[in-house]
Amino acid sequence: MSIFHLTRRTIIAAAIATAALAGAAVAHDFKAGPLQIDHPWSRATPGGATVAGGYLVVKNTGTAPDRLVAATAPFAGRVEIHEMSMKDGVMVMRPLPDGLAIPAGGSLELKPGGYHIMFLDLKAPLKEGTLVDGTLTFEKAGTVPVQFKVEGMGAQGGGAHSSH
Repeated sequence: MSIFHLTRRTIIAAAIATAALAGAAVAHDFKAGPLQIDHPWSRATPGGATVAGGYLVVKNTGTAPDRLVAATAPFAGRVEIHEMSMKDGVMVMRPLPDGLAIPAGGSLELKPGGYHIMFLDLKAPLKEGTLVDGTLTFEKAGTVPVQFKVEGMGAQGGGAHSSH
């Protein structure tokens, strides 16, 4: 076997390993009993920003409904579950102190312009490309540690996780 073949094999193997690692870094999902939490993410924030939103999809493969009742994040002073909706032609945002239901065999999507997690009193700007720790608390499945991937300021959530 020539040196060329050895080098080519090494390059191919390195490319495959790199692609596998990149895929693992992008697809970050978490489980809690019958709940699957798909790709938690947030947007990068400019310096001085005091709030940010958190987004994700929760799929419930179980036979009983559950409820997202709370969230925490060490990078924020407070975390609340919110809803954005149109009321009399005006976009209104309000906290949901009772959380959000996840139907049995169904899913709950938190996305820009709808249900979301609100990170309040940010301790530092969220930097694009980083992962930030948080926890989600469900009525039945309990507390689940997750990481929110910080995407660009204009992100709509259609990146690597759009197939979810």
